[in-house]
Amino acid sequence: MHIVVCIKQVPDSAQIRVHPVTNTIMRQGVPTIINPYDLFALEQAMQLRDKHGGEVTVLTMGPPMAEDSLRKALTFGANRAVLLTDRFFAGSDTLATSFALASAIERIGATWGRPEMVFTGKQTIDGDTAQVGPGIAKRLDLQQLTYVSRIAEVDLEASEVTVERRAEGGVQTLRTKLPCLVAMLEGTCDIRRGTMGDAMRAARAEIVKWSAADAGITDLGKCGLKGSPTVVKRVFAPTPRAEKAKIIEVANLSLEISGTTLVDEIFAHLPKLEEELAKAQQGY
Repeated sequence: MHIVVCIKQVPDSAQIRVHPVTNTIMRQGVPTIINPYDLFALEQAMQLRDKHGGEVTVLTMGPPMAEDSLRKALTFGANRAVLLTDRFFAGSDTLATSFALASAIERIGATWGRPEMVFTGKQTIDGDTAQVGPGIAKRLDLQQLTYVSRIAEVDLEASEVTVERRAEGGVQTLRTKLPCLVAMLEGTCDIRRGTMGDAMRAARAEIVKWSAADAGITDLGKCGLKGSPTVVKRVFAPTPRAEKAKIIEVANLSLEISGTTLVDEIFAHLPKLEEELAKAQQGY
């Protein structure tokens, strides 16, 4: 079983600052990490490999420094790592990124065997769009399973996978044919620490580096800024709220406050809320 896991090297969001004058993100001096959601995708892929056999290939697109994240993925136990790096990829939005990654996955399939499954995290912490995974699935004509909370079963003989995905109002159980793309939710599994052997292997491992030409990309107009219709005009921090929270003390479990209920107190403090809820119920 061959599984490809797409990861991304992102700035550590806990240390990102917004410039007070330009309102742009200040990336200088901010350490980079593997996108946290992608770690759950990587762990789930390795669990399937451990159970059914096969290999896990980790893929990322980024500058040469993204090699650090790939080597980190190898320390967790991935079999190989591929870095898609080229100046033509600079400035890529989700449309251009999904095109480049899909091209690289096709090249991976031609080199090491077509993957039965492609894993991604549900989204990245820097973009928060959740568009790249579905974009890859569309380009490669893969069955698409997003917001997956659990891989219930993989039947290689029947070439089927059964998953549970989180949806509004509950959990859906879906079964589909392989190959497919799975976008994993956070907190779905415990991420392994990796063995000493994996760490030593990762330190010695050769990271496969592909340019656009190496990945079989001939139409460079679909890459980088040329292939990115998205324009970010500015990034800004939300304006702090001036109003303070009101503390309502509840004297007993019946939520009665001097003859009125807690709900009455809330509506008195937020007069428009009752009207908005009434309109929402009518629309529902």
